[in-house]
Amino acid sequence: MNLEDINNGIVKNRPRKRIGRGVGSKTGKTAGRGHNGHKSRSGYSRHPIFNGGDLPMVRRIPKRGFHNRWAATVFGVNLSAIDALFVAGEEVNPTTLREKGLVKVRCDEVKILGDGELTKALKFVVTRASETAKEKIAKAGGTIEIVAAKRTPEERVAALKAE
Repeated sequence: MNLEDINNGIVKNRPRKRIGRGVGSKTGKTAGRGHNGHKSRSGYSRHPIFNGGDLPMVRRIPKRGFHNRWAATVFGVNLSAIDALFVAGEEVNPTTLREKGLVKVRCDEVKILGDGELTKALKFVVTRASETAKEKIAKAGGTIEIVAAKRTPEERVAALKAE
């Protein structure tokens, strides 16, 4: 093999294959759909859990537990991560945590967890904090203010019903 042969046969922007344009095109008559059956029909779409005529897996496997779709989603952030990114005297709230890249997912509440050490005095304004986190924040000379969540469970239920 030679170095100049590496890209042989690679076509970047290949034109789309035009199907159903006569027998001379090799994709005429049935247009690549085979002969009969569901897939040959226009407007065909398979149900997401369709399993080839068998009883679908989601109906075969027993269900366990309960998932509360109205429960608040809580994202935990450790003190060690906060200590590395914040400067002494700064305010730590859900917005600043998002800006610094510590909260990357959509969540209703942010909880400060006590893993790691806090070496700076920071002002925390969050919805939840663990007992160990509260102790370490106070030990470092910081303050913590627990505020109510933006949406109560009743408001989340009302928003879901409105959709």
